[in-house]
Amino acid sequence: MARKTFFSFHFEKDSWRAGQVRNSGLFKGDKSGFIDKADWEEVKRKGDQAIKNWINKQLEGTSTTVVLIGSETSERKYVGYEIEQSAKRGNGLIGVYIHRVKDVNGRTDAKGKNPFDNWYYERNGKNVYFSEIYPTYDWVNDNGRDNLGKWIEAAAKKAGK
Repeated sequence: MARKTFFSFHFEKDSWRAGQVRNSGLFKGDKSGFIDKADWEEVKRKGDQAIKNWINKQLEGTSTTVVLIGSETSERKYVGYEIEQSAKRGNGLIGVYIHRVKDVNGRTDAKGKNPFDNWYYERNGKNVYFSEIYPTYDWVNDNGRDNLGKWIEAAAKKAGK
């Protein structure tokens, strides 16, 4: 089943790597949560609330959110907002490490911290971190080209979507 999926990533640092995921052949037609540089710059110029409004609009009708994790992703304000809003909507969530994907210059990057470590639910007086609930994969080591669709489907089903 096709899933409408939102992709969260550090735009300035990882857009090339994220594009490699987009261009992997899994997402034909619709941009599936990706935004090009000109569109992003326009939204960014309008300020914080415009960015949040754009994110909320992009999340409409999605069943899953894939956080593409680069070296600095966990520190990004809007990635945190996207994770928070995705959880509030009941989206399935997964993280995919993309630090081993080569950038435009053929370089890889350092592995970043899991952004799911920054968020938690409180259950029975105890903090349960998103990293305990939502799985992460490595695009290169876990063969994301062949498995991303399966990961997305499993996350959506786990979320009841």
